[in-house]
This record gives sequence, structure tokens and C-alpha cells, in this order.
Amino acid sequence: MAQEIERKFLVKGDFRPFVSKSTRIVQGYLSSVPERTVRVRIKGDKGFLTIKGIGNQSGASRFEWETEINVQDAEALLNICEPGVIDKVRHLVKNGDLTFEVDEFFGENQGLILAEIELPSEDTPFERPAWLGEEVTGDPRFYNSMLMKNPYTKW
Repeated sequence: MAQEIERKFLVKGDFRPFVSKSTRIVQGYLSSVPERTVRVRIKGDKGFLTIKGIGNQSGASRFEWETEINVQDAEALLNICEPGVIDKVRHLVKNGDLTFEVDEFFGENQGLILAEIELPSEDTPFERPAWLGEEVTGDPRFYNSMLMKNPYTKW
């Protein structure tokens, strides 16, 4: 079983000069219960189905399984997802040997920008760029499955 270890932060400064690639992502949830989220995603020209388990106590680690599916199947599955859609652009920003995924949200989450960094272990050190803001790892308000139900613009 795959284990995802990541930390999540608000973005407080200009990360754009450091972006190496950007991709639009649209996603919905077939199940958004915390114990098991089932996500359908279209990322660029590819489709994905992802299952995630509940996070550990710190919120940084959890089970994750993902498989690529064709875009037509992803589009069909999006039509039967729970109400609400996540629309964002993911920007990749290299940080030493690691990469931040900076998500710029649109639609009902307009104005929210989050940075995630996947780590080999929870205690892996990494350099904090000047544009990185408050850590929100483990704060359920910032889970995509929650942003779908309680969008940022309604806080």
C-alpha cells in the first residue's frame, strides 16, 4: 500500500517567478467521508481515480492509491460526483531535491493559494521559501474534499 506524506501551507508571497510548469486540474468526489475519499480528477489531458484514507494524528501521512483512467471515463464519473467541483491550476516549484505543488484555486475557492510538499518521511527537513506562509497540515478546512463542501469564498 502506498503512503502519502505531505505538508501543506498557505502561500503569502509571489511564487510565480519560480514556477517550472503549470497544469489545470478539475476534480470531484465520489465519496468525501474522511475515512475514505474517492476522487475523480482530470489533470491536463489525463484522467485519474484516487482513493485516500484518513490521515494520521499529525495529518501529514495517509494511505493513497491512484490509477490513470481515460479522460472520457473521468468526465463521465465527474457527472455522478457529489455536488461541488474543485477547479485549480497546479504550479510546480522546485525546492532543492523536492518540489512544491502550489495550487491556485478558482470558482468558489477563488483567492485561495496552497502549497504542498511531498516528503519521504514526516521529519524530512526542507528549505522554506520566502513566499511560504502558515502551515495548515492537518487542518480539515483546507482538504480539497472539504473545500468542495465549504468553499473558501464562504468562510
